[in-house]
Amino acid sequence: MQTTPKVVAIHDLSGFGRCSLTVAIPVLSAMGVQCCPLPTAWLSTHTGGFTGYTFLDMTDEMSGAADHWQSLGLQFEAVYSGFMGSEAQMAIVERMIGQFRAPGGVAVVDPVMGDHGARYATYTDGMCRAMARLCEKADVITPNLTEASFLLDRPYADMPGDPEGFLALARELSGGGARSVVLTGACSGPEDIGAACFDRETGKTELILTGRVPGEYHGTGDVFASVLTGALVRGRSLEQATRQAVDFVAVCAERSRVEGIPQREGVDFEPLLGLLTGR
Repeated sequence: MQTTPKVVAIHDLSGFGRCSLTVAIPVLSAMGVQCCPLPTAWLSTHTGGFTGYTFLDMTDEMSGAADHWQSLGLQFEAVYSGFMGSEAQMAIVERMIGQFRAPGGVAVVDPVMGDHGARYATYTDGMCRAMARLCEKADVITPNLTEASFLLDRPYADMPGDPEGFLALARELSGGGARSVVLTGACSGPEDIGAACFDRETGKTELILTGRVPGEYHGTGDVFASVLTGALVRGRSLEQATRQAVDFVAVCAERSRVEGIPQREGVDFEPLLGLLTGR
């Protein structure tokens, strides 16, 4: 019998609003993966579309957890990180990749820094540079176009808008083939959306698209990266994992649109987790 793979998911935890760990834990569990959460912060709600939320920084606890896990000799098939609250947290994640990624395992870094050409209010220039350094330690990164511009230190206005440009950008973000890249938000026109991939194992690039659903929901990037990570540790190729992530996000967005879910609450993915089971 195959041993259940383990993933350490290093994200913030919000009490309300589907994002980060409240996405990663159920998605990975549904995919037959043991999710071992390491919260970077606790918030009463996520920060997109809500005001007055509480925030508890967990940096000190992260270091303590890493020390304890090291004493136990733990190893994980994936080290998977998302939103970071400080340069110190990024340094901890970098250390954990070196310590806890099992032989043959994968480090997935979702470089959550901004969207629509602007960085998030909590991010500084120093944090963006630290995230770029963290991405250099990753096996797979999943930036959007805004984050790609930060990683390359290039104006957002210079980001491509055509399939060939998206594919070239994914290859450029790989650092000369050092890491695989899944560039989210790629498209061939107004009717589709998906991702541009560069696979360091094959050297190939590919555009993987699905129909665009009207509206924009918070947390879809977390759903995407969690499905991608789960598929990778279950033995899927980068292309297969990206296709599964693209399709699942689209189905969740369509359900949320039909059900009239407020966009700030994230996609209504829970009733659809069965689509991930056994795949």
